[in-house]
Amino acid sequence: MQRRGLLILGLMIAMLFGALDQTIVGTAMPRIVGELGGLGLMAWLTTAYMLTSTVVVPIAGKLADLIGRKVVYVTGLVIFIGASALCGMAQGMTELIIFRALQGIGGGIMMPMAMIIIGDIFTGKERAKWQGVFGGLFGLSSVIGPQVGGWLVDSLNWRWVFYINLPVGVLATILIAMALPKHKAQGKVVFDIPGMATMIVGVVSLLLALTFGGVDYAWGSWQIVGLFGLAAVALTAFGIIESKAKEPILPIRLFKNRVFSSINAVGFLMSVGMFGAIMFVPLFMQGIVGVSASASGTIMTPLMITMIITSVIGGQIVYKIGVRVQIMIGMIVMAGGFIFLTNMGLHTTKLGASGIMVVLGIGMGLVMPILTLALQDSFPKSELGVVTSSSQFFRSIGGTFGMTVLGAIMNHQSSKLLTHDLEPVLSTMPDQSGMVADMTAKIHSDPQSLYSMLLSPEMLAKLPKEFIEAVSPILKSSMVTALHSVFWLGFAFVLLGAVMTLFIGKIKLTERKKGEKRMQEAAVH
Repeated sequence: MQRRGLLILGLMIAMLFGALDQTIVGTAMPRIVGELGGLGLMAWLTTAYMLTSTVVVPIAGKLADLIGRKVVYVTGLVIFIGASALCGMAQGMTELIIFRALQGIGGGIMMPMAMIIIGDIFTGKERAKWQGVFGGLFGLSSVIGPQVGGWLVDSLNWRWVFYINLPVGVLATILIAMALPKHKAQGKVVFDIPGMATMIVGVVSLLLALTFGGVDYAWGSWQIVGLFGLAAVALTAFGIIESKAKEPILPIRLFKNRVFSSINAVGFLMSVGMFGAIMFVPLFMQGIVGVSASASGTIMTPLMITMIITSVIGGQIVYKIGVRVQIMIGMIVMAGGFIFLTNMGLHTTKLGASGIMVVLGIGMGLVMPILTLALQDSFPKSELGVVTSSSQFFRSIGGTFGMTVLGAIMNHQSSKLLTHDLEPVLSTMPDQSGMVADMTAKIHSDPQSLYSMLLSPEMLAKLPKEFIEAVSPILKSSMVTALHSVFWLGFAFVLLGAVMTLFIGKIKLTERKKGEKRMQEAAVH
């Protein structure tokens, strides 16, 4: 029992510092660019990590089933700690991006492992409770991450954003290495190298196309079309290879299982909608309501806190109402939250926005931990790693897809509205220092950048009062309408996720029997 306590403590520390890293780094980016330069490469600090961490998740899950949890998890932790040290010592932006990609490999191994091990050492209600707690840690990281990052940057310097991972990571590694039993693979271990190669090429190409399409390159450009084409070829090859491989990374036969396909579809659609809320609500509050960046972060806090609390409660009530019913209720509550978002306007208060966040948090909390729980209870222990990591993988892809599609809708609607409403007004104004011509060009190329005027009091202060009075109301009106389109699309994805729950079927969750010793020394991988 003491060993299990040490293991849970190690898992919690590892998950929290891994999740915190992603939000802390975002806060430090302006300082990093200020010292290292390379403003044009700044987006790659996030993109490099996202690419490698997403790709490695299903590979880590499969390796955990093949060669054991301990060796895979400790390897991931060591890579993450080593890469964090390298990031802190980076002398240039290109170096830092490469080290961030390496850090993403460690993070991608760590992400699914905690949930896999929770599936090993618990069953039934205990598993549901702990998965709710661990899922909540991700939410907690997004609340405290910016504050921790800001404090580290202001008190020390940006390099400590990475160095802080070293003592915390070493402590987590020691606890996990001590408490997690070893596993000896039975027979010859076969690695699916062709499957890994084609999956990496396919997923990276797809993520790059989704990340840069409509932003750095037009959707119809040869770069984006080429990336989508390469993704289609590689993923088709991956499917063919996986159908014949002895130990496939993601067995194709799993998709024939109704629970596997429908649960992962719900996770994907929920992530599309979830990122719609997380990305665009702060933009709405800063641009339309006029609150500061820190105040908009405070408005998001109830979403995270409610999600954590509901995750723990949801892990208990699922045994009374069932998986399908609970996921459906959660998705419908989320959909209701999106309807409230579509009614936000110029007179929305901070309290009103926080109330909407509570509704969304309840919906997410009812769904998120149950997706993994349902998958783990529907497959044998020998496939626990691959099915658990699949849940994380499809949610990551859903988040990227959501940011891309909703961002594209935002740009399209903004361009259309500003062409109709702002362009005629600009055409009547004297062109001071080429500003009017620049704004007119941005209406068609990068309409979202025009909203930065609403987010920057310093920029507004430099502009003539007459200009602000004429342009600002049009920008605000267009932004509200465009964001409403985004929220309606998010609502449609979440509602489709609720419909998908009808296909899940009946899942019988296992109760933990009294006196059962689930954590058997030789049984845990």
